[in-house]
Amino acid sequence: MDTIRNFSIIAHIDHGKSTLADRFIQLCEMVSARDFKDQILDSMDIERERGITIKSQTICLPYKAKDGRLYTLNLVDTPGHVDFSYEVSRALAACEGALLLVDAAQGVEAQTLANLYLAMENDLEIIPVLNKIDLPAADPDAVTLQIEDDLGLDANLVQRCSAKTGEGVADILEAIVRLLPPPQGDPDKPLEALIFDANYDPYRGTIISCRIFEGRVKPGDTVKFMATGATHKVEEVGLFNLKRSPRKELSAGQVGYILAGIKTVSDTKSGDTITLKDNPCAKPLPGFKEVLQVVFSSLYPITTDDYEDLAAALEKLKLNDASLSFQKDSSSALGFGFRCGFLGLLHLEIIQERLEREFDIPLILTVPTVNYHFFLNDGTMLEIDNPAYFPDPTVIDRTEEPFIKASILMPERYMGVVMNLCIERRAENTNYNYPTPGRIELTCEIPLAEVIYDFYDRLKSVTQGYGSFDYSLLDYRRSDLVKLDILVNGEKVDALSQLTHRSRSRERGLNACERLKEEIPRQMFKIAIQAAIGGTVIARTTIAALRKDVTAKCYGGDITRKRKLLEKQKAGKKRMKTVGNVDIPQSAFLAVLKSDQG
Repeated sequence: MDTIRNFSIIAHIDHGKSTLADRFIQLCEMVSARDFKDQILDSMDIERERGITIKSQTICLPYKAKDGRLYTLNLVDTPGHVDFSYEVSRALAACEGALLLVDAAQGVEAQTLANLYLAMENDLEIIPVLNKIDLPAADPDAVTLQIEDDLGLDANLVQRCSAKTGEGVADILEAIVRLLPPPQGDPDKPLEALIFDANYDPYRGTIISCRIFEGRVKPGDTVKFMATGATHKVEEVGLFNLKRSPRKELSAGQVGYILAGIKTVSDTKSGDTITLKDNPCAKPLPGFKEVLQVVFSSLYPITTDDYEDLAAALEKLKLNDASLSFQKDSSSALGFGFRCGFLGLLHLEIIQERLEREFDIPLILTVPTVNYHFFLNDGTMLEIDNPAYFPDPTVIDRTEEPFIKASILMPERYMGVVMNLCIERRAENTNYNYPTPGRIELTCEIPLAEVIYDFYDRLKSVTQGYGSFDYSLLDYRRSDLVKLDILVNGEKVDALSQLTHRSRSRERGLNACERLKEEIPRQMFKIAIQAAIGGTVIARTTIAALRKDVTAKCYGGDITRKRKLLEKQKAGKKRMKTVGNVDIPQSAFLAVLKSDQG
């Protein structure tokens, strides 16, 4: 066990985690130059296209150190985006150490701090690494000071490298061997293994990623999951190289996989403890907090024939993404669909893109909402995330909405515009501190509903890409919520209804009306688009009718002849308006989701 090191790479989004993992794989000669490709651990197409990591990946690296010994380095590459921070917390539970990556040009950012705190909660040994020292804008000395002042880490331990060019990467591998502790554990004790991830293979069933803390496991053993009480017979155990490589057994200190013919990922809970059925351990390992969905949206197939396919596709996605939740939903306008819960807007976007790309199902999305609390006059409390279930306003005593604590890091010059953005979004209890000269950390309490809409996009644009944002859920607070309905030609459109704060309702209504006016094609009759709260219309736009000039053939003559033709046309339009249907194109639903400043 002295030659095993289990470590993770953590950092803010886009600071070079996957690129550093690539250099490690090349240095340890895991892959030939011919088979190598960038971001080799990112297996999904979307990950490669967007250049982000969504699922954490594990790989076992054989490394011959300068002291001549052969070490086994188990690396867990993690995502950087705030929507996927639950993946990071699970990966860290399987490690003894972490490389904290900091961009030498950007310095310490919001997610860097959040991930550092996660690592400290797990009592990990931390090695700070300065990446991108080859950039013209890099200032390694200033950022090293920042790491010491902001993060309280020893400046003498800071490793400098450029993951892109490979400079300094070999020194980091030496530092891992020298500074990170080997795992503890006794191979002869009863088996204790922690599940930190699970993937689905259509041929072999669920592949469990686990860290063995005590004991050993081999094919033929009957294992028991302590959370569900289910028992399974182990078919194969092994380590993660670029492909799965089977072993005779896994013992204490190792990170590997177990195959036991498990049919679905939902049978294996992340954070559960695996032990032997005949010789169980005394108590389960401390697991993980349940992951909380914060954004809810309904997905409907454009053609109703796709409903069964959508149900099957969501089941398959759920196999690999335990944080997605869904239940059946229906709407009078859009038919049958599913109400889904997501960890954030990026998570929603990724799921939508995977459904359209991998399963070829075109979708309509409703306006994303959060979970609100409604207290009724009779004392009952309803949790509502769908405008369709908004109770009768006369029976509501009070309403509450979730608040988050937001932390925004940015250069000092953007303080004014970011402050305005926060005030516009109903922020409270704003505080500042100056982590380093020229940089500000702004913390405030802000309603989650204001953030999911387009806050992150606006923040990036007003700070020219330098602002970084991180949040954690706080509590529920009293609020004045209303249901905003959108009417097209007098008909309510379910999918466009939204729950919003009364002070923002007119702005939201006007925005939705203007967007629909641009998207809905003109008809032979006038179309009114209205935003209403209950029976009160608060915003309206009108799509003008296409007109045929019926008086063209009346040259000269009595005015009554023209009047008669115009009256006849008017009556026809009136009749057409009562029977005419307005088809709302798919693009209109998506346009309403975008902000007016987009």
